[in-house]
Amino acid sequence: MATNEQPIILKKVKKVVHGHHGGAWKIAYADFVTAMMAFFLLMWLISMTTPEQKQGLADYFAPSNVSRSTSGAGGIMGGTAFDEEGARMPGTKPQVVMTISTPAQPKSPELAEKEAKEAAQMDKLMKEKSARDERNFRSAAESIRQAMRENPDLAELSRNVIIDETPEGLRIQIVDQDGRSMFPSGHAEPFERTRKLLDEVAGILIKLPNRVSISGHTDANPVAGRPGYSNWELTADRANATRRILENAGLSNDRIYQVVGKADSEPLFPEDPYMAANRRLSVLLLREAPVTPPGFSP
Repeated sequence: MATNEQPIILKKVKKVVHGHHGGAWKIAYADFVTAMMAFFLLMWLISMTTPEQKQGLADYFAPSNVSRSTSGAGGIMGGTAFDEEGARMPGTKPQVVMTISTPAQPKSPELAEKEAKEAAQMDKLMKEKSARDERNFRSAAESIRQAMRENPDLAELSRNVIIDETPEGLRIQIVDQDGRSMFPSGHAEPFERTRKLLDEVAGILIKLPNRVSISGHTDANPVAGRPGYSNWELTADRANATRRILENAGLSNDRIYQVVGKADSEPLFPEDPYMAANRRLSVLLLREAPVTPPGFSP
């Protein structure tokens, strides 16, 4: 063997079979498809919006010029502006309006004492007025009952008169009874006995300063034989006829507070609206508010 021969080296390459790989491209592809879906969805939404909605979106992403009008209407603000001059313009500073309420000044001792005296005086007047009304009402009620006892023509009407006190004042009611009416059926002018009774009532009312309210009432039966003439007209006419009788007897016209017909809207016996006693006259002597003292301020 020759000495210059090179050794022969054999290199064995061992092949390794790797597992399946290459999934990274799928993730990138999925991201691309998602982006394309979002893009086409955005294009579809833009194609479906109106020009006003597009302008609103543009204004939303441009806060330096929120509204093009001074009122803020027609844009994203829906009619509300930042201030009296409309939308903020670029380079302007927002206006900050602060409302500072001034605390109430404490009352001086002199003012507090004055108000306390006025309140006490007003309370005293109200109590005196209430007590005076109670005395006058009791006296008036007793005078009417006494007049009816002493007058033979009125004695038989004692069952037709109801006198009571209400929160509004002294109420004198002249009611119908079965077999004894105060007015002819369907007519506004009363019987002569009713006139005499009202004359006695007027003589007692004249002595008092309170105002008078007169109301007419009837039952639920309609007016017969008079087409177009209802219980409203009938009760109003009867109340007005009573007013004339009281004034002719001496009651001053400026004492009359109101004259009203209420038809069958306020029956005396709601459980039986056809009862004769629901037909009545009500003369109410009103409680009066006390006179405000000079210089009084609530």
